Amino acid sequence: MSGLPILAEASAILGPDGQDFYTPPTNLPASHGELIWYREAALDLSENTPAFNAWNVLYHSTDALGEPNVVSGTVIVPSNAWTGGGKRPVITYAVGTHGLAQRCAPSQQLAAGTDYEAANIRAAISKGYAVLITDNPGYTNGSSLPAYMVGQSQAHAALDIVAAATAIPGAIDASAKVAIWGYSQGGQTAAWAGEIQPHYAPQLNLVGVASGGTPANLLATAGYLNGSTGASFMLNAILGLSQQYPAELPLMSEVNSAGEAALATTANQCVFESLFEFMNDDLSRYTMGNRSLETLLYELPQAQGIVEAQAMGREKMQVPLYLYHGQADEFIPLGQNYDLKTQYCRLGGKVTFDLYPSEHIVTQFQAAPYVLGWLDERFNGIPVTDSCSTQKPKPQSTANPGGGNFIVSMNEWPLDAAMTLKTLKQTVDLPDASNFSAETDMTVEALSGTLNVPDFTTKLNILLPLDVKLSVKPTQAASGDVQLDHDGVLHIDGNAYANITVKSAGISFLQIPFGCQTETSVAFPLVFEGPISSLGNGNLTFAGVTSFPRMKNCGLFNGLFTTLMSGPGQAYRFNVSPPAPKHN
Repeated sequence: MSGLPILAEASAILGPDGQDFYTPPTNLPASHGELIWYREAALDLSENTPAFNAWNVLYHSTDALGEPNVVSGTVIVPSNAWTGGGKRPVITYAVGTHGLAQRCAPSQQLAAGTDYEAANIRAAISKGYAVLITDNPGYTNGSSLPAYMVGQSQAHAALDIVAAATAIPGAIDASAKVAIWGYSQGGQTAAWAGEIQPHYAPQLNLVGVASGGTPANLLATAGYLNGSTGASFMLNAILGLSQQYPAELPLMSEVNSAGEAALATTANQCVFESLFEFMNDDLSRYTMGNRSLETLLYELPQAQGIVEAQAMGREKMQVPLYLYHGQADEFIPLGQNYDLKTQYCRLGGKVTFDLYPSEHIVTQFQAAPYVLGWLDERFNGIPVTDSCSTQKPKPQSTANPGGGNFIVSMNEWPLDAAMTLKTLKQTVDLPDASNFSAETDMTVEALSGTLNVPDFTTKLNILLPLDVKLSVKPTQAASGDVQLDHDGVLHIDGNAYANITVKSAGISFLQIPFGCQTETSVAFPLVFEGPISSLGNGNLTFAGVTSFPRMKNCGLFNGLFTTLMSGPGQAYRFNVSPPAPKHN
């Protein structure tokens, strides 16, 4: 790739195969951002991903105490030539929680095809951007646990992988425009990295930061998680912080035998395993004397200080910032992220804040096209329209109450649907105002919902072209089984039930009323298997064939409508997606 420093190309070293790649040679210079070595990587991002080149990297970074460490990661560059003008832009993508086990590292899961964030990475590659994914400190070396939720250390790793990638021949250019994007844990990483970049990695041509689902105030977030659906994240954070601050968080002297067992278990789990294992657990069951989180932090002020030190908003963000959050987020409290927006505005930053209608996981993937659209503008130098000058009330959370089941609520999600009538060989599109509401309870593995389809008029060739007014009304709740497995794959197996009624038919102003309807309900199978990202990125589609019962109440036309509109082989497609976000 033209423009790469000759020295960088000459100094790049190919690393060994297998796990030996993650064990660096001794006595290497330790300048942060320096590439130790690299190797080609085979990644599984799905068959719809544009062609790309990929490398694993091992590079020098710095922990939160300023001590050198070694971090691994993945560099992905589209194979096609960049035609957007200038050098190919770079996104350093900060992942959300993956779990603490070494096998959960992004580089390991991207190779195995099990990384639940692959959809967002794929979307960025499809834009032609180079995407760099740090594994975060503590992964892949096999000697320790990740320093999970240590914001400064994670930020260093996300910035240093950019410098390291410039040393790979033909990868990225050192002068290319760079953006940082992350959600949840990655949102913490991204905001931290944006704050410290001017003095930690001033050589980077940073143009924007996107931080979503951000745990801006880790103390407030811990209280929100404790005893609630996302209790595992708090447990992981305590363990992760103790890796960086063992003196301030003397973990093993504060937990009881149940706590020791819980920490050992979660240390060997990936995110969805841990989520279901520790759902709704209160920290007090794991502490000596069954002390509460509040009591523990009161008695260990140094530990509380470490938790508080992870907060963001201490420095002005020098580049435009896109903050976003789900209004129904059950894991990370909405209010503390909106407070971060207020703080960055107060410091003089340019902040855009978008409020998404859904919970944590849905928002992570629904936001991707909006984030990438915003980053497109930053890469193209378009002036930002920020939210700081807009005075709006602080948004109120609509999250399900904590301490209960893990429920993803779909409240009037837009429904894009069609039915193809076999005998007539015609497709009927349901009206744009159609929607689907449901409660998907991941804890009891049950789905309950309903279709809402306004009456509508369509053209059907019944002997001759007619304007036909149809009604599709549910006769009972949509129901079925739903499961989120440990690899982040969503499984749905259920049915929606509706009567189909021909209310009238005719031409122009002459409509003949009928009230002709199916004798019994039509069962539309709702069967789906795909990544959890499908809940948010518009790929939650139920499609197949079903059978329409005989028609009744058609008068003299019973036989005709039954022949033309009934029987097996009726195709259908229902696609549901979350409502659009709001600027706030």
